Amino acid sequence: MTEEMQNRTRQTPGAGPVLVTSGTGKTGRRVVERLAAREVPVRVGSRRGEVPFDWADESGWEAALSGVEAAYVAYAPDLGAPGAPAAMTAFGQVVRRCGVRRLVLLSGRGEPDSVVAEEALRAASGDAELTVVRSAFFTQNFSEGVLVEGVRGGELVFPAGDTAEPFVDADDVADVMVSALCGESGAGRVHELTGPQALTFTEVAVELTGATGREVRYVALAGAEYEQMLVGYGVPAAEAAFLAELFTTLLDGHNAAVTDGVKQALGRDPKPFARFAAEAARDGAWDA
Repeated sequence: MTEEMQNRTRQTPGAGPVLVTSGTGKTGRRVVERLAAREVPVRVGSRRGEVPFDWADESGWEAALSGVEAAYVAYAPDLGAPGAPAAMTAFGQVVRRCGVRRLVLLSGRGEPDSVVAEEALRAASGDAELTVVRSAFFTQNFSEGVLVEGVRGGELVFPAGDTAEPFVDADDVADVMVSALCGESGAGRVHELTGPQALTFTEVAVELTGATGREVRYVALAGAEYEQMLVGYGVPAAEAAFLAELFTTLLDGHNAAVTDGVKQALGRDPKPFARFAAEAARDGAWDA
């Protein structure tokens, strides 16, 4: 595609809105903020929002996608979940009917089941340009996700063994998403995003200890133990089993390599974990 053609296809404030599914979630709200800062019209899709959108209820999908120029697709609970391929097929069919031109899909790095769902969306959505962003484990899982209470309590309990993971900042992921949604560099490609270094959970605990000023230690569990812990916290048994299997699979070492995906997409280096931890502590993420 020539530069002139790229410029014509970039999202402009006068074009149709961008639908952001899971628009109040960890990545969705960041995508919404960045699009709004560019003065791109945004349609925030959430179950109880102004634009009702629920992955478990297809009846509202067509209304949410009607007149949309592009869509950010963040499937819940996870693109590797058993129902994801069917959901992506159904969503892609609505995308095709509504004439949506551009899709950006959040996927998991090193998740074979997620690739099946990616291909289901690609096959069903017709001529829509599809960008796939396969992300490493978010640093924000420690500050606004599943592990935040563990950090506050001084104990990270997780089934990661001594495997290193190149944690990526959700702000970097959102920047890549918005660039693709606006038809800029990297649109229509598959991106693998990681942070600049791989850390074990023990090393993460050391970083968090330094950032918070109080001791945080890592406690390793086997997958089955983690599953039972989740059930004890009230997580439904099927969901607990899925999450335990997902985390133990992702953190078995096959995702430990660092990529330059953020730099390729944005022309800059990704945020280091230490900087994330310092910023999160400054902003009160782990205050009691």
